Amino acid sequence: MALRNQDEGRKTKALLVFLVALGLTLPAPPARAQFDFFGLFGGGDEEPPAPSAEALPYDLDIVVEGEVDIEDAFETISTLYRLRGDPPPDAEALVRRAQSDLVPFIDALWGLGYYNARVRIDVAGVPLTIRGENAAAAAAAARGFRGGALVPVRVTVEPGEVFRVRALRVLGPDGGPLALPEGVYALEPGDEAASAAILAAQANIVDYYRAASRPLAAIAGIDPVVVHPERALDLTIRVEPGPVAGIGPIAVGGNEDVPESVIRSFIYTEPGDPYSPDALAAIRRSIGRIEAISSVRVNEANALDQNGDLPLEVVVSERLKRLFGVSASYSTSDGPAASIYWAHRNLFGGAERLRLEATALYLTQTGARAQRNADEWWDDVGGKVSASFIKPALWGTRNDFLADAFVSRDRTAGYTAELVNVTAGIRHRFGDGFNVQAGIEYETGRGTDVLGKYDYTLVGLLLSAELDGSDSRLGPREGYRLRAGVTPYLEAFGSTTAFTYARADGSVYLPLDARKRFVVAARVGLGSIAGAELNEVPANRRFYAGGGGSVRGYAYRSLGPRIGREPIGGRSLFEASLEARLRVTNTIGIVPFVDAGSAFRESYPSFDEELRFAAGIGVRYHTAIGPLRADIAFPLNPGKGDDAFGLYLGIGQAF
Repeated sequence: MALRNQDEGRKTKALLVFLVALGLTLPAPPARAQFDFFGLFGGGDEEPPAPSAEALPYDLDIVVEGEVDIEDAFETISTLYRLRGDPPPDAEALVRRAQSDLVPFIDALWGLGYYNARVRIDVAGVPLTIRGENAAAAAAAARGFRGGALVPVRVTVEPGEVFRVRALRVLGPDGGPLALPEGVYALEPGDEAASAAILAAQANIVDYYRAASRPLAAIAGIDPVVVHPERALDLTIRVEPGPVAGIGPIAVGGNEDVPESVIRSFIYTEPGDPYSPDALAAIRRSIGRIEAISSVRVNEANALDQNGDLPLEVVVSERLKRLFGVSASYSTSDGPAASIYWAHRNLFGGAERLRLEATALYLTQTGARAQRNADEWWDDVGGKVSASFIKPALWGTRNDFLADAFVSRDRTAGYTAELVNVTAGIRHRFGDGFNVQAGIEYETGRGTDVLGKYDYTLVGLLLSAELDGSDSRLGPREGYRLRAGVTPYLEAFGSTTAFTYARADGSVYLPLDARKRFVVAARVGLGSIAGAELNEVPANRRFYAGGGGSVRGYAYRSLGPRIGREPIGGRSLFEASLEARLRVTNTIGIVPFVDAGSAFRESYPSFDEELRFAAGIGVRYHTAIGPLRADIAFPLNPGKGDDAFGLYLGIGQAF
């Protein structure tokens, strides 16, 4: 580090980038055993090697004056610390090792804003200097310890007071000041003059210009002037904003079995659109929705093309084509459930996905047992065998073909139903997270509820729309989701009863801090059945509330109109949930919540029938694929026969 000294009022220009490179930003050392850094770092009880005639093990002692958080920096940069278990062969090697720590220690302290810091390293009582004047004397003193005792090595650190930013100027290419919105730098006069804060300010400036469609924005240089007598830093940052540009041609690479046309159909950004980091993130996110793709990288060109746009290259990697898995869930009110599935992610070479799945559940709650003898356990068993198929990007367009078929046995507190269902449709993607779908549904089945036995056939036209503006599928922390659908079942198509089924769900996620560690999440669901009386609608098609995805704490599909203690379902539905998702650590979170909901006899929620409420708390263990969830919920106004609480285990947030 070159310094420029003057008399009283002298200034020192420090090359902070070089300091950071030598100090705080060095890569972490390899994994090591715990070591008690003489009380400084709270390590383990590792002892230095015993005195030896073949080497010179040393006893390292570090003393820091004042309360300065430098543990991580010293562990990272100190050769004495990292090689403490590997004693040098002779005294000269020990002195070189100790002397090599002097400059990095000072640089690290300067990087933290301690520009008046002093560091002294004594080997066998002899102080070392950067120039090495006492190296021979220190080596001679260290030789006397060979084979008899550990060589005492003492590091004394005097950080002094932290320096603060006194003045901050941001200049453009012409040397004139740049007017940027308040808060862009995240660095103000009076802040500590740490290198990490200065680097963050530079990154924030570049990010600001890149977000303003200037992809080539860069920091042309910095001019930090350290004023030692005043413990202050005057900082000048020179910026090259670069020209405004759009997105240029987009190349695709890395794909082996997935056609380029499929990948391009999931790129909603067009050449000529304004450049922005958000546009690049949207490309990565949308292509990542192709199940055959495992990762997406967007590379930017180093220069604009002849049209003044920035060319891009999308590089993908593909997943394994086949996967097999099992899953399980459990709640005290709904009972256990388990699934086994197999899927192929590129069935015919066009990123087609075929998934076969079998699910079994056992309803253990009291309402189920009320309708059978205790030894007839089969009555409470339910399950589903299903197949789903997706052909994305039909003929390279943004249209996807979807088909589903399943055979199931539903068993709830209110009914038993056995049915076959087949659906097929086309989904059009307008953009990332926004699509509409139209198709046809056929279902035939039979069931039993308190109103009697019934057989039915339904043929309907499916119409739905979905808007997903959240930042994650399994663990959203910001954004919103909206989904709405309507299906008319017409006698003209072969339905045994005619009615129109409609449902809409919406949720919002509001982070309360910049790191999104504290999030308020809310959900509302509405449903309606019109065109038929309640007893004309098959029991499994009526609305019910209750269960892990509805009003927690109450039995699955148990809330709504009843005859006696038997739920019969309703023609309308209202559900609402409110959660506070709080991160305690990077992996552990707690979630207090309140749920409300019920089903109603009429075709719209009239609230003449009592709304049920529940409250509880959950624990989340956050993993790379999503949170593991455990919730316990307590009914606040339970009805006769309702459980005292419900426990729910699963993967992903509740909504």
